Amino acid sequence: MSLVAFSCNFRTAELAVLEALSVSRERAEALYAEGIFSGLEECVLLSTCNRVEVYARGKGPVTDKIAEALAAYSGLSKEIILKNAELFSACDAIRHLFELTSGLDSRMVGEAEILGQVKQAYEAACSAGTSGATLNRVFQKSFQAAKWARTETGIAQGQISIGNVAVELAGRVFGDLSRSSVLVVGTGEAGRKTAQSFVSRGAENVLVASRNFERAHALAAEIGAGAIELGALTSRMEHADVVVGCSSVEEPLLSEAALKQILKRRRERPLFLIDLGMPRNFPSVEESDALWIYGLEDLAGIANENLAAREREAVLCRGELSRRARRVFEAL
Repeated sequence: MSLVAFSCNFRTAELAVLEALSVSRERAEALYAEGIFSGLEECVLLSTCNRVEVYARGKGPVTDKIAEALAAYSGLSKEIILKNAELFSACDAIRHLFELTSGLDSRMVGEAEILGQVKQAYEAACSAGTSGATLNRVFQKSFQAAKWARTETGIAQGQISIGNVAVELAGRVFGDLSRSSVLVVGTGEAGRKTAQSFVSRGAENVLVASRNFERAHALAAEIGAGAIELGALTSRMEHADVVVGCSSVEEPLLSEAALKQILKRRRERPLFLIDLGMPRNFPSVEESDALWIYGLEDLAGIANENLAAREREAVLCRGELSRRARRVFEAL
């Protein structure tokens, strides 16, 4: 039996590859039900805006089986997927997971969102019956390792999250956010965190939109915001100052022509778009004095301004996580 971590991430994979491999939680559940990973003894699929990873245990060419499964649903060739992947086996696979859950392998070192995303991916695999004794132990130990890293080291010093960075970026453009109109599209973890961050930082006019209006309404009620139908997105964007896209979509929320029409109707009033979606929520258009578009790469750049202390802690943290991974592997 081999233990493998198969990772296509922001360092190794082209954006187009990550977009093709990316799956929603519902899609992941469907893939499990379809038996796409049936060639593996155990399997956990993780998909976020920065990575798609498969943790697996099985006999024979486990890496090839993973690549073939990913190719089957993405439409990419097995060769392209392998070219864009980073592979870990045995103890290194455990170490990679420990570093991932602790925030050490993130685009923004020390960010906390990834731990919740890994837990959700693991729970989905457990519900599907694809995580067995080995992966159960490895993932449970990874959660313990993450707790140690975040409480006993400075890896989380100066908390940085997608939501907080988005708010900081908007604040740099508009100053006092209490006078700004904010529209957040998406009610998943990124959307929730972002909307909460805007409200907590003083934004008084925050609207939440979602394909499921009930979810939008529930989130809005929870954080003291308003909710709109996704169908009202275009008209609302004509009046918003900041629009944040956090939705899991198959194609952009609106076309390039629709975005240009919105800009025309705004009569040169600045519009600030923050695109946190994967695939992207907004079309690629040329920026101007009336339009700024920032994506995940821009948010990472801002976060890196505050990462010096975290990087120093990361060196010490990696050493301890490596030792913990070795102990878990030897006990399997």
